[in-house]
Amino acid sequence: MKSQVAPEDNYLPHRALDKATLTERVYQSLRDDILSNRLLPDTPLQEVTIAAALEVSRGPVREAFRRLEAEGLINLIPRRGAVVRSLSQEEFLDAYRVREALEVLAVRLATARLENDHLERLEYLHQEMLQHAAREEVDAFFDANADFHALFVEQAGNLKLQEVYFPLVNQMHRYRMRSLSLRGGMQRSCAEHQAILDAVRAKDAERAARLLSEHIRVPQLILESDSELVLASPGPEPDEALPESVLQERE
Repeated sequence: MKSQVAPEDNYLPHRALDKATLTERVYQSLRDDILSNRLLPDTPLQEVTIAAALEVSRGPVREAFRRLEAEGLINLIPRRGAVVRSLSQEEFLDAYRVREALEVLAVRLATARLENDHLERLEYLHQEMLQHAAREEVDAFFDANADFHALFVEQAGNLKLQEVYFPLVNQMHRYRMRSLSLRGGMQRSCAEHQAILDAVRAKDAERAARLLSEHIRVPQLILESDSELVLASPGPEPDEALPESVLQERE
């Protein structure tokens, strides 16, 4: 006669799975609110309040906090708790410098590895950016832009590069409107992407790397040259963003 498994022996894995699912839900909710600037830098995050609002216990909230801290999106401060992380102007510049180095490495590694479907994907994303720029659809423009840059990192064949790159760009994502105003608008960005794409199609990794470096360095150089510019808050939400006509006046 086969022995039967006691009901409680089947229960613990389900409890663990439920907790993991709750932690993921809390993590994604908070992460989305941080990256979309619904939770601004320096906002305190109260564990009890969040647990009550999301109808979970405090355990999943604490686990979500640890994941968000590992991504650099919040700080866990003794006796103060969790606070949405802000970037100083110097930290923002440092992030740009590291991003430049990572993406230059990525495009050098990826160019020879890109196949026709990858090139078609890059062309599709470039066309998407052109259309979004023409319609001044800033949020959609940033989505296509992020995918364009991410493709080189994903196709570089270096997992460590991905592990460093994606948390970094998540930190910078909240300041995307500031970056766009510094570089002169979406149309200029599209022209730079076209040049990078042309170099990649020609399998000229060094030219692609140089163009990508110059592309990423535009806002960085402006911040470095003008000490009176202040990073301040991440800026307005995409649907409140400055139109292209206004951004072009700043060039």
